[in-house]
Amino acid sequence: MNFNLEMEKRQEKITGILEYYLPKEEGFQKTVLEAMNYSMRAGGKRLRPLLMLETYRMFGGEGQIIEPFMAAMEMIHTHSLIHDDLPALDNDEYRRGRRTTHIVYGEAMAILAGDALLNYAYETAVRAFEIEPGNPAIGKALQILTKKTGIYGMLGGQCVDVEAAGREISREKLDFIYRLKTSALIEASMMVGAALAGASEAEIKVIEDSARDIGLAFQIRDDILDVTSTTDELGKPVFSDEKNDKTTYVTIEGIEKAKSDVEEISKRAVSALQSLDRKNDFLEELVLMLVNRKK
Repeated sequence: MNFNLEMEKRQEKITGILEYYLPKEEGFQKTVLEAMNYSMRAGGKRLRPLLMLETYRMFGGEGQIIEPFMAAMEMIHTHSLIHDDLPALDNDEYRRGRRTTHIVYGEAMAILAGDALLNYAYETAVRAFEIEPGNPAIGKALQILTKKTGIYGMLGGQCVDVEAAGREISREKLDFIYRLKTSALIEASMMVGAALAGASEAEIKVIEDSARDIGLAFQIRDDILDVTSTTDELGKPVFSDEKNDKTTYVTIEGIEKAKSDVEEISKRAVSALQSLDRKNDFLEELVLMLVNRKK
């Protein structure tokens, strides 16, 4: 398997799916629709819909029912990036090598675009009922999606993260922030993929545990890159955590331990996947690529 070639094929497929589900830029609310689409088309690895698709395939999923959920997940993730970049939070001017949404459209419209994407994500996900009206797995997938992205998931993690800025926090609280702010969306992506493919509750739990470790390793790697990479390489500002006076894994544990922990946690995540009576070589390679990435 040529991993890079396969990655490009999958990302191209996902781009097509996202374009299909993006709203048309028309009507009196055209500006906010343009801002939504500007943010969605900013590029990126499309990691979360990709993890969703590959987990779906690992459990034998073959239909199109996964596609509205893939689009919805990327909308939810993009909403979080728009709001993260706002002056009241990280106050960043670049994301994925482009001007952030609030720089291009103004702060008020960026707030509304983030809100709109979050709501439109759920409008998009429920379109799965149009594809397979009688499929009970859709309800399970929606339950996972809404819980993992709300106050007990991503949004809850963002709230604690905002309150922690400028304060010394414990490793326990940092782990909590990472588990909710970063891991929750990765957990949701992979669990939705498994659920829609008919995985058992026990299998979904293994996927949740693996995804939690993938998210943790991914975030620690992000902390490392924030102090070792460059703005050109990352496509966003470096030393952002220091600028915003945030405690990170590197702050607490040091860079060398952070690197060794990423390796250990990622191996644990792959081991969990391998414990299942399923196989997806691309998914395992993807996990290792994500936690060893340079940008």
